[in-house]
Amino acid sequence: MNAAIVTPGQVPQYGYFADPVAGEKEQIVQVKAAAIHHVVKSIAAGKHYSSGGDQSLVPGVDGVGLLADGSRVYFGAIRKPYGTFAELSITTQGWSMPLLDGLPDATAAAIFNPAMSSWLALTYRAQLQPGETVLVLGATGTSGQLAVQVAKLLGAGKVIAAGRNKAVLEQLRTLGADECIPLDQSPENLVKAFAAQPYDVVIDYLWGEPVMTLITALTGNSLRKEAPRTRLVQVGSMAGDPISLPSGALRSSRLEIMGSGGGSVSIEAIFKVLPEIMKKAVEGKLRINTIEMPLSEVATAWAREIPGGSRLVLVP
Repeated sequence: MNAAIVTPGQVPQYGYFADPVAGEKEQIVQVKAAAIHHVVKSIAAGKHYSSGGDQSLVPGVDGVGLLADGSRVYFGAIRKPYGTFAELSITTQGWSMPLLDGLPDATAAAIFNPAMSSWLALTYRAQLQPGETVLVLGATGTSGQLAVQVAKLLGAGKVIAAGRNKAVLEQLRTLGADECIPLDQSPENLVKAFAAQPYDVVIDYLWGEPVMTLITALTGNSLRKEAPRTRLVQVGSMAGDPISLPSGALRSSRLEIMGSGGGSVSIEAIFKVLPEIMKKAVEGKLRINTIEMPLSEVATAWAREIPGGSRLVLVP
């Protein structure tokens, strides 16, 4: 079959790869569309916690395709070395979901992965309550923009968007952001901006220096006043990894740090939220821009700069 082929640390190249053969409880999928998510690049570079080995493989963690019976599905649970950037892929039975007719292939391929990142973080990890305040750290990226929308849909009383792109930050007000915090200011001013109000939940796509600055703003309290409880859910590390976390920061606050990703969220939870995301996408209440390119141009697509709020989708 035609596929994108990558050796960890290298740019994927278009070529021929052995067709997948379904094992027990597996199904072959004819791929219609697959998106280049951040996690896909991280795995291909050998930098993701799920990366392993140095063999050549087909990248891609999810996609849209047709099963043998002709049903159109969103699917994942691929088995290495078979990813979704190919004409054919493989999925575990039960790890696919029929798609509504109103959801185009490219939109379905692009939206589920980033939308799940915040939906699961807010519901299953942070257990967001109606009316609570949510800070989205890294709000100007595709996942962050969806997180702003998801937080509002799930009942957040106030959503604060923090990011570097000031133009995109202002646009986020139309997607549900009540306030915006630019990250491109001095550390001292950023600490003051973060400390201006309490946050019930923080969804973090950045880690690195921005999180350390936020922790400085949220901690260091004395016995004179009990600090407000803040649940920080770590989802991505676009600003660097690791961080320095002083022990006193945890003792002087009610800051709770947790992660959301493979291993911290159950498959049952994932399949409970997928239909909800699909419904909101079809209704136009969750929006994402897509840019389609042929799979044969994967090397060019891999290096292409994509504007925030958009996701590049490969079509075999």
